[in-house]
Amino acid sequence: MISSYASLNRIRDFLAQTRIAVAGVSRDPKDFSRLLFRELRARGYDVVPLNPEAAEIDGVRCYAHVREIDPPVSSVLIMTSPAVTGTVVDECLEAGVKRVWMFRAVGRGAVTPEAVARCQARGVDVIPGECPMMFLKKTGWFHRLHGMVRKLTGRYPN
Repeated sequence: MISSYASLNRIRDFLAQTRIAVAGVSRDPKDFSRLLFRELRARGYDVVPLNPEAAEIDGVRCYAHVREIDPPVSSVLIMTSPAVTGTVVDECLEAGVKRVWMFRAVGRGAVTPEAVARCQARGVDVIPGECPMMFLKKTGWFHRLHGMVRKLTGRYPN
């Protein structure tokens, strides 16, 4: 099962990074990806948006491709559809990214077994699923409840 590969150690390591690219940040200011983007920035992260159809997101320069980010990042949170995840993972591998988090709150999210396997084969720490909001300190009640439900059902990362 893909989700069993996610571990608290990988999650903590990813969230310990100060500079993170977010692939698939929406141009729609009400989209959840924007909420997460803003939350990470409010917590002091240097967040780099990736969206080939936007020049900027919330006043921050937006990049179309991972290889264009300057200075480069070592961690990428992927919030795209599964159809785009493989392309973003290939760009991450090409750019030497060390950590990839494929977002999932419900359903498949950005996770694809093929993209997870490519990350694993290249030694990239991959988090296949999960929502970062469950693991940030002092988040809203809904995110804490989501984490508690995952713990009660045995689906919380070890």
